[in-house]
Amino acid sequence: MHRTIETYLARVALSPEISHLIFRVAISLIFVIGGLGHFFRANEMLERINESPWSGIVRTIGDPMLLLWLSGAVFIVFGLCLALGFLTRLSAVLLFITLVPITISIHVAPGHVGPLLKNVAILGGLLHLWTSGSGSLALCPDQKPKNA
Repeated sequence: MHRTIETYLARVALSPEISHLIFRVAISLIFVIGGLGHFFRANEMLERINESPWSGIVRTIGDPMLLLWLSGAVFIVFGLCLALGFLTRLSAVLLFITLVPITISIHVAPGHVGPLLKNVAILGGLLHLWTSGSGSLALCPDQKPKNA
């Protein structure tokens, strides 16, 4: 029975190229929509920063509004690049680097386990895109390394 189910699922599965494209676009939407929120819902987000047990550390790094705008800009620009398959690895790295401090400063707090684990999953997706690249259905498909 197990083999029958696996055989059927393999037959109806999407191609790896289409699956990779859907994954890349789906994960990018999190950043584009979230980045827009950094600009259009800035007051709500500043409240979340103020309520965080790490708000003092955030303030030592820089002005929370400036950090919000910078992270929002990174999310939008490189989220769109990720969706298009343009500079995919660079986009994944920059989004990863931007998301880690946000995750630590906002979601490592009591009552935030769900959002914390969501961000951990997103970070895993970014690691996958960093290592796998854009896939073949992209504006600029990644070149295979010469030794591969």
